[in-house]
Amino acid sequence: MEQFDLRSLRYENKLTSRQGERVVKLKKIAQVVSLICIAGPVAAQETPTPPQKVEKVEVTGSSIKRVQSEGALPIQVITKADIDRAGITSAEQLLETVSANASGAYNLAAQQGFVTSFAPGRQFNNGQSAANLRGLGFGSTLVLLNGRRISTHGLAGKSVDLNSIPLAAVDRVEILKDGASAIYGTDAIGGVINFILKKDYAGAELTAFGDVTQHGGGNIYRASLLAGMGSLATDRYNVMTSITFDKNEKLRSLDRDFARNGFQPDRGLSPDTTGTPFATLRTGGGTALASAFRVAGNNTLFTRVNLLSLLGKCDSIPGMSQYQAALWGNPSQAISCAYDYGKDTVLQQPVERVNYLGRANFVLSADHTAFVEVVGSRTKSNQEFVGSQFTVDTFYPAGGAYYLDLSPYISTFDKTKKLRLRWRCIECGPRTQETQANAYRVLAGLEGNFSGWDYKLAASGAGSKADTTLVNGYVFSDAFNAAMLTGKINPFLMPGQTQTAEALALIDSTRANGTKLFGGETTLAQLDGAVSGELFALPAGPLASAFGFDLRRESYRFRPDAGVSTADIKDAGGDPALNKATRDIKALYAELSIPVLKEVEVQLAVRRDDYSKIGSTTNPKIAIRFQPTKSLLFRASANTGFHAPDYPQLYTGQTEGILNNATLDPACPQSLVAQNACIDKWNTLSGGNPNLKPEKSRQWTLGFVAAPVDWVNVSVDYWNIKRKNLIVSLDPRDVLANYAVLGSNVIRDANGAIKDITGGFINASGDQVKGVDIGLNVNGNYGAAKWSASIDGTYLNSFKAHLLENQPFTEYVGEFGNGSFTDLYVRWKHYAKVTWTEGPWSTTLSQRYTQGYKDEVPLGTVPPGFDPKVKSYTLYNLSATYTGFNHISITGGIKNLFDTKPPFTAHNVDDVGGTGWDARVGDPRGRAFTLSVNYKF
Repeated sequence: MEQFDLRSLRYENKLTSRQGERVVKLKKIAQVVSLICIAGPVAAQETPTPPQKVEKVEVTGSSIKRVQSEGALPIQVITKADIDRAGITSAEQLLETVSANASGAYNLAAQQGFVTSFAPGRQFNNGQSAANLRGLGFGSTLVLLNGRRISTHGLAGKSVDLNSIPLAAVDRVEILKDGASAIYGTDAIGGVINFILKKDYAGAELTAFGDVTQHGGGNIYRASLLAGMGSLATDRYNVMTSITFDKNEKLRSLDRDFARNGFQPDRGLSPDTTGTPFATLRTGGGTALASAFRVAGNNTLFTRVNLLSLLGKCDSIPGMSQYQAALWGNPSQAISCAYDYGKDTVLQQPVERVNYLGRANFVLSADHTAFVEVVGSRTKSNQEFVGSQFTVDTFYPAGGAYYLDLSPYISTFDKTKKLRLRWRCIECGPRTQETQANAYRVLAGLEGNFSGWDYKLAASGAGSKADTTLVNGYVFSDAFNAAMLTGKINPFLMPGQTQTAEALALIDSTRANGTKLFGGETTLAQLDGAVSGELFALPAGPLASAFGFDLRRESYRFRPDAGVSTADIKDAGGDPALNKATRDIKALYAELSIPVLKEVEVQLAVRRDDYSKIGSTTNPKIAIRFQPTKSLLFRASANTGFHAPDYPQLYTGQTEGILNNATLDPACPQSLVAQNACIDKWNTLSGGNPNLKPEKSRQWTLGFVAAPVDWVNVSVDYWNIKRKNLIVSLDPRDVLANYAVLGSNVIRDANGAIKDITGGFINASGDQVKGVDIGLNVNGNYGAAKWSASIDGTYLNSFKAHLLENQPFTEYVGEFGNGSFTDLYVRWKHYAKVTWTEGPWSTTLSQRYTQGYKDEVPLGTVPPGFDPKVKSYTLYNLSATYTGFNHISITGGIKNLFDTKPPFTAHNVDDVGGTGWDARVGDPRGRAFTLSVNYKF
């Protein structure tokens, strides 16, 4: 990790003059105020280079250009060399090494559990990965490319898809862990991640990379070409281009022993479903089981029954097992079977990506440079879920060839009536969707110096378009129900039996294969500019300033297939169109850098944003940097933030869904209590809310950086963030848990049973989060060799929230879920590494550690074998690079050196991916071997 030395106050990359090999402008991720904080660890020192002409550069988080040696920069920088040594091929993998990025369902594996709702705004799982600094949500982390915005994902509509970042062309990544609303915009509450691409490259190089797992499945491949010509110093121009091809292969649960067994009831793990390949019968008016019933010798009232359970033979069908009613606290389903659908899931989605970068720089004069930049990406991904289970309106006719008569077991069974079924159609195949997302940005601008003032000006257009198509496993609901009512499909196949050719043809006739499910599109047009320079001299130094503007027009639309209502397709949701919504943002900002004393600098910034249809906001920031000695620096900052509601949160129509787990009705009518009919996977409704208020935040940081000796550097930063009017999607379970206040959100039928639970987006009361970032770096020489070691860790002291103002705060640190199960707030996580360099050899050993947390507790009887804590998780990676060949460098490595399996959890894939493991933390691939060959020509 490339950083700044606090004692020598010099950047380790060689700086060149504007007439020489012009250095890449540093945009260090730390707010205007950023010079107050040395937010990142400081890396290995080298023998000082000869004096060179010092050039002013711009740091991320500030528009004021500064001389490098004026101070240590408060940033975390991840270099291209760091990325290559770690065998990282995507921005998603990169952020797994950043301690400030929360563990959550923002990676392609963790999102495999989200199968019940595909509403716009929650579509970040269709091939998208997102960043989430501080766990504040992906909408509160600003992702930049070369210091400027790019369009959000076409389906999600509110976050940048990390897959659209051309990582192979990245020169370095700079991460600001403090709020940046005063400089970059109101949505930078959690921080900023700035991907800085190569800008002045001459030559050509070809790179091939392979990442192959030891146990098979989930291999990763990459090929990239980078080429450029011209020198800004001598030719007055540079043109470069880069193209990269990536491929991630599919990895199934059945490929890993820790993920293929979701039936371990003695440890608290068992599927909560009665949708089985051998169908379960349910109660329903006008059917063979009109109401709750009893079986001989048992006074319990049951609402479901499976013949194989009555016979004690649930496990005679592959994947089936006895339903664990005690574990789930649901005695009315005790004579049912369950199906281990977790073993049928996919751990790593197959993804194919193409990323392109083209950039041209032209020196117009000694002080002025023009540039044009084009980036584009195409990502094709496949999501695969277990086959659908059919219920509610799925019936089988009396007198059908495969009618199941249970009157010998149930005295109230009426065999003259049709059967109401809960059946999992294995013959339908796994539900598979393919999403193709295309993203682009075209940028043109000028930068330079005029009469002693530095300036930058650019115009850009960006967009993202994504479409999802059904590949397999989905059927048209009405057609499928009609096929079932023919009585020719057998939902009660015994071991060794198969469907007839006629039955398979009937099923095939109902398929929705090839149906375009939905699509979305976002656009961004931007004009921005800034000037910076010194206003006048003060006794302690010059008063520096910057002034800038930002004009943006954003749009978003979501469109289901024009010819088919997605409500007609089983498990495809009922997403309404979100007509194109557009808003304009106008912003002005200013910064001052005030040298109060030689040792004290005060940074001031303020930004005024005006959102059409939303309103205006002014957000200031103040920071103080105090450096009493060359080896000690103190820093502090305070700022506010403002997050306007996203388009899907405002305008999404009503969407149907269903709870993932059976939940108790807290106001169940007595007539249903008597029938044991108060626990079910209730139907839900959700949607946007045009009356949403913006989120507002206040945050502050306090820290220090110390270098007690030349080869040691340590940084400690305490941070505190408070938000109010937090926009959340009201979970139906929260409605039931707060029934006394939110009971009007529950819709009941004529019998008093729950018909629907209305959720959707609301302004919650708020949340509060605080923690400490710790960085430690040591380095030195051993003979002709150089070594360095570093650790970057985050201790999360508290993350608490409350839905309603009169409620107490709920603490989520160390808990399995936060209500939505999207985020996991672990107490401590860190990334550490040791690098040894000697001659043409460089070797790195890294460690990624995540502290354990509480497991999800079974809803019913907790078995003696249940472990209430998910154990900590530690991964080691080893890599070595050899550069001794002419024009060729080779890097080989071992990921997950000790083949460590993710720790066990009793969670079973619902809400978040992972059966018996947690995809928000664990890496399912196991030990893998990497090889990268780079050839320069």
